Amino acid sequence: MLKWQKEMVIIGGGPAGLAAAIAAWDSGVKDLLILERHHELGGILNQCIHNGFGLHYFKEELTGPEYAERFAQEIEAKKIPFLTDAMVIRLSPDKKILFACENLGVVEITAQAIILAMGCRERTRAAISIPGTRPAGVFTAGTVQNMVNIEGLLPGKEIVIVGSGDIGLIMARRLTLEGAKVQAVVEIMPYPGGLTRNIAQCLEDFDIPLYLSHSIAEIRGKDRVCGVLVAPVDENMQPILSKAFPLDCDTLVLSVGLIPENELSQEAEVEIDKITNGPVVNEFLETSIPGIFACGNVLQVHDLVDNVTRESYKAGKMAAKYIKEHSLPLCQTHTKALDNLRYVVPHLISKKAEVEFFLRASKPLKNATFVVGNNLLTKKMREAKPGEMISITIPKEKLTSLEGPLEFRLLEANATK
Repeated sequence: MLKWQKEMVIIGGGPAGLAAAIAAWDSGVKDLLILERHHELGGILNQCIHNGFGLHYFKEELTGPEYAERFAQEIEAKKIPFLTDAMVIRLSPDKKILFACENLGVVEITAQAIILAMGCRERTRAAISIPGTRPAGVFTAGTVQNMVNIEGLLPGKEIVIVGSGDIGLIMARRLTLEGAKVQAVVEIMPYPGGLTRNIAQCLEDFDIPLYLSHSIAEIRGKDRVCGVLVAPVDENMQPILSKAFPLDCDTLVLSVGLIPENELSQEAEVEIDKITNGPVVNEFLETSIPGIFACGNVLQVHDLVDNVTRESYKAGKMAAKYIKEHSLPLCQTHTKALDNLRYVVPHLISKKAEVEFFLRASKPLKNATFVVGNNLLTKKMREAKPGEMISITIPKEKLTSLEGPLEFRLLEANATK
């Protein structure tokens, strides 16, 4: 077995890993390596052929492959080392990586710093326990996206989509353009899960019905899906079968959420946030294991790849700083997401520098007030939605005066703290 020593290893060659590698390289770390399990760089962006990427970062509208190509070209221009078809199979707390690839066999790398950029995976039917038979024709939205955009295959002709996440919404439009009939999108929550622009452009523009507060009560079919039973749900999210109605379809597409790909993180004994399912990190994006950093969808599921890029550039710079200085400033002040907020990232701060925070609302709110600390900072928000991430940057001078944990609240109109 080959044994290597590297200053830095980036696990994942998608948008997060590529941005982190470029930032680390520009910060002076030349002894690094990107490990990507697929046969080319770019990650999931390679199958996202729709436009809408890069509006914030590049100030222009790109498709997923175009966005990825910008970074892949920079990787090649700078001659940053990478390996594709390289599957990481083990990660230990002492920063040893075991990976396998066809040309090299099994290789062990000991690294000074590691950046986790493995992305996320989709929830499956098992995660939401839909009753019924187990026929062919049930797919996740990402699988369907790969079938249509990469393989040139149409999964079916009459489609029902479960969940209103962004991938499902985008595939509703894509399948319609390819000649399929999307019967409906069924969402168990009383509000959509995707971006507002995707609701408008992917459903409303194509007259595709969206059933909020509804679920799939049954999948029908023996060898192949032949239909589903759709039912409204009560306040406990249980289907009201007396009001159920059938929809004919030959394909059921699941767009029911994404989960950070953190098996390796857990194997390395990295502390995991139970809400985000990603690592607990400090303001430098360093995990609970010194020298192991996390960024992109493996840390928190983003709705915009532009934010993934910004976050990952920071991770690359901070990992480079760790290598040079062998440690980073101590972060002991905890952050807390309270009223109407699900989570906040980062989880720990030093109070010695400006910090950008990412948060998600737990429910839709209009005319809300975003409050940080004991009126350390307030911001009026015309609208807050769970499907659209909130970001806020707090300057150093405000953090310096902070006592105790840094608490974040999203207060409804006319509500008091």
